[in-house]
Amino acid sequence: MRRWFGKPPPAPEFAVLMVCMGNICRSPTAEGVLRARLAAAGLDGRVRVDSAGTHGYHVGDAPDARALKHARSRGVDLSRQRARRVVEEDFDHFDLVLAMDEDNLAELERLRPAGHANAPRLLLDFAARHAGLREVPDPYYGGPDGFEHVLDLIEDACDGLLAHLRERLLDEQDGQGDA
Repeated sequence: MRRWFGKPPPAPEFAVLMVCMGNICRSPTAEGVLRARLAAAGLDGRVRVDSAGTHGYHVGDAPDARALKHARSRGVDLSRQRARRVVEEDFDHFDLVLAMDEDNLAELERLRPAGHANAPRLLLDFAARHAGLREVPDPYYGGPDGFEHVLDLIEDACDGLLAHLRERLLDEQDGQGDA
């Protein structure tokens, strides 16, 4: 258990969950890229980021070695992550649940508790340079180019997501000052 000397850090103000099928390639990469972007922007303490899979094939496993390698080549460390499966309670604990593709989005909709307002979205909804694309393809059965392409898409979407989060956090901060 972590012990704090003095005042503990404030709880994050916003939480984002990245989701793919097995939680070993795309979603851990998206988690790592967003964490790096948040840290560079000085927002890492204000936003909690996690990832999960819609299927439990790899629960407890580290990300795919190829995902680790390609992310590391861009300065993103995924080595501490371990795969887990999405649970219904995630919809209560995350403000934004982002799927990598339409199949996982449909599975998230199936898992979402009835009447729950927190509807999942696609990560690429936040992309600017790849705005015409909707899905981050699964690179698992492909070669190195697939992992590089996935990183290009995820970095683009995470840049847009960072802008969205920055705006949202500033709006919330401004709203508190008015009270």
